[in-house]
Amino acid sequence: MLNEQYRIYQSGTDIRGVASEGVEGEPVNLTDEVLSGMADGFILWAQEKLNKPASELTVSVGRDCRISGEHIAEIVIRQLVAAGVKVYSCGLASTPSMFMTTVDLGCDAAIQITASHHPFNRNGLKFFIRSGGLDHDDIGAILQHAQDGDKPAPADGGAVESIRYMERYCAHLRDLVKREVNAEDYDHPLSGFHIVVDAGNGAGGFYASEVLEPLGADTAGSRYLDPDGMFPNHVPNPENAKAMESICEAVLESKADLGVIFDTDVDRGGAVDQFGKEINRNRLVALAAALALENNPGGTIVTDSITSTGLNEFIEKHLGGVHYRYRRGYKNVINKAQELTAQGVCAPLAIETSGHAAMQENYYLDDGAYLCTKIIIKAAQLRQKGESLESLLADLKEPAEACEIRIKITDKDFRATGERVIKELEAFAQAQSDWHIAPDNREGIRVSFDKDGGDGWFLLRLSVHDPILPLNIESDSKGGVEIIREKVMSFLKTQSGLAL
Repeated sequence: MLNEQYRIYQSGTDIRGVASEGVEGEPVNLTDEVLSGMADGFILWAQEKLNKPASELTVSVGRDCRISGEHIAEIVIRQLVAAGVKVYSCGLASTPSMFMTTVDLGCDAAIQITASHHPFNRNGLKFFIRSGGLDHDDIGAILQHAQDGDKPAPADGGAVESIRYMERYCAHLRDLVKREVNAEDYDHPLSGFHIVVDAGNGAGGFYASEVLEPLGADTAGSRYLDPDGMFPNHVPNPENAKAMESICEAVLESKADLGVIFDTDVDRGGAVDQFGKEINRNRLVALAAALALENNPGGTIVTDSITSTGLNEFIEKHLGGVHYRYRRGYKNVINKAQELTAQGVCAPLAIETSGHAAMQENYYLDDGAYLCTKIIIKAAQLRQKGESLESLLADLKEPAEACEIRIKITDKDFRATGERVIKELEAFAQAQSDWHIAPDNREGIRVSFDKDGGDGWFLLRLSVHDPILPLNIESDSKGGVEIIREKVMSFLKTQSGLAL
């Protein structure tokens, strides 16, 4: 069992911690010794999982642009080589490209050094094998080896080769655009398109220079393309308000046709239309669903639990698909889509409102650059017919109001408290004649109200990692969110263990 020190390194299906000084009250805990143990733990896990000795493994290693990334890469590569592993050192790379090394280069596994959108002082490790990213229990096993000091036997034959895999990855995206747009000028299908990119000084700046520009796109007005691990301009995160304001502003200032934005390691993306309106969260899910269902009529779209009522109607009534709401956590929705596919269900898309979007056609890999490429392809196809992306979302009904309230759990055993509160709220809701519990909810409790009761819904769930009960509320009427909030908070005030 993991002790308290090692338990904090597990962030769902990743390893994360503090890797650099610079933030008061956050001492470095990803020390060289700890990182060496984690790399050793991965080698031991991979040997058992893949049924291969370390001397027969080939592992790629990449990183985002964080200031600690190069140093961590050196440590990880050193441990791999000492165990006899053949290593491809990929340098600065996107997280999705590292998975693709298991496809294109035949790597047995891949390691990406990243902490996604988290602050500059943090970093971590993300792992892939050919079947996809690791699950929670896999990370737990790796950390258990590290905690116990388990080490692979030293072996000769380990070697490291530097490789510029991002060039091949970008060529794949360019070829996808050429093939699907099939323009008269085949090699320049985006000629005449003005597309701006905001990489937030993360690893995604390549998208402008290595994907869009060679295809003929004008990327003038793009922002923060140069990698800078201190992230001096804004957090690279499509969910961050300042980041979205930046790309919206860039589109309007440049009079661009479209804008795209990525998180630090490019596994998430978002977009902005020509009017500076965000294609994000429910709008992004709707657009991705429309793209995924084009060649998969009647398919099932797996989303997280906080998607709106309007999105459900859009997927099922307008697009003719099936909406399967599941739990928060991008790996949860991906795993559920893969599970449904194994059962014979057509599930072409797994997507979380945070922007993690995984298409079946792309190995169920959550890849922000791939998603944005698919959006750009559709924009180019529509332009050939004199239409625009906005037409695809015309029938999406959006809420008049929405909010999220994060309620802190004060009890030490926060999971037990959170589960108790949700269970008691469900019993309370069942006793109310005007509270309608969603029959298809699979996380927390989701309740809807008629027009005179708030004209909307709430979802109360337990955070995946933190001692928090997120409360999401949406209403189709102005003032409805406050009506629903008061109903829920009146009940929560009767519960112990919450900071209200």
